[in-house]
Amino acid sequence: MVIIAAMSYLPESVKEMAKRFTTMAALPNFITMRGPYVSSVRRDDIQILSKYEFEEGKLTEAMQVAGKRMVAYYGVPGFTYSLTPWLDVQEAMSMIS
Repeated sequence: MVIIAAMSYLPESVKEMAKRFTTMAALPNFITMRGPYVSSVRRDDIQILSKYEFEEGKLTEAMQVAGKRMVAYYGVPGFTYSLTPWLDVQEAMSMIS
């Protein structure tokens, strides 16, 4: 299972977002972040995607960690986010068998 974090913000907020990102605390040992990946294809905002990989059985803790990271960006103009858990195929298949 992974969590996909999708964020967006206004281009004029890029310096503030970078400042807050560089002051983030290290992640706990049970979680690994891939990314962030940046796209500014849309003209009105900048999009960020990150993937949080974590140990089995740690969904609640991983959501708390990812959520706290998002809270650090509150107040940045135009900032929005979503955190979505995703199952790998084996996890999904185990639910139907």
